[in-house]
Amino acid sequence: MTTQQLLTAGMIYVVAFGSLAVVALLYATGRLPRWVGMVYLLSLAVCVFGWELWISAGLVDGLPVQARRPEVMNRAVPAWINWLTNSLGDAGVVCMPGLAMVWLAYGRSSKAFERWRWGAFALLFTWFMAQNVFIETVVYHEQVSAGFRLSWGPMMPGGPWFNPTLFELGGHPVQLQTQSPWLLMTPLFYWITIACYRRWGGNNPGGAQPS
Repeated sequence: MTTQQLLTAGMIYVVAFGSLAVVALLYATGRLPRWVGMVYLLSLAVCVFGWELWISAGLVDGLPVQARRPEVMNRAVPAWINWLTNSLGDAGVVCMPGLAMVWLAYGRSSKAFERWRWGAFALLFTWFMAQNVFIETVVYHEQVSAGFRLSWGPMMPGGPWFNPTLFELGGHPVQLQTQSPWLLMTPLFYWITIACYRRWGGNNPGGAQPS
């Protein structure tokens, strides 16, 4: 295993289970409002069933993850857990920080979660897409942007059949299929956030505000 592969495997586990532990600890100690916890769980479900499970297993006309990376990485992060670690990372270090960014941008208040605000949407869109371009071109470029055929998934409606290259960054292509999940996730995540805040936040029982 090369140093880069070792660092990548370690990062995957730290990001996935470290973020889960942080969210669980904050919730257990009452520092994470119930509505934020629900946003986390629903976001995790969308990531699992929207694209990560499909891409990892190659369910519809795509290569499974074990066919797209070196055997040493398959041993370090087995295919049966790959979809879970990726989904935990998506929810824990992408969605939750995005929520925090919006909260901070609106003066540490929850007014951006009371109703749709285009400024909040723009901030989420910028964060979601920027991190995904980084992941595609730097972290996982050998698995997703090296010419491998990826499975169709509900959040990747074009599948491998309509997958133009949008642009290149550092010699690595950025393709529609791998950007589609976060293109669609941005409005869906914001809608989930508003819905959870209205249901469990504000003056509703269990709806404690961030402090």
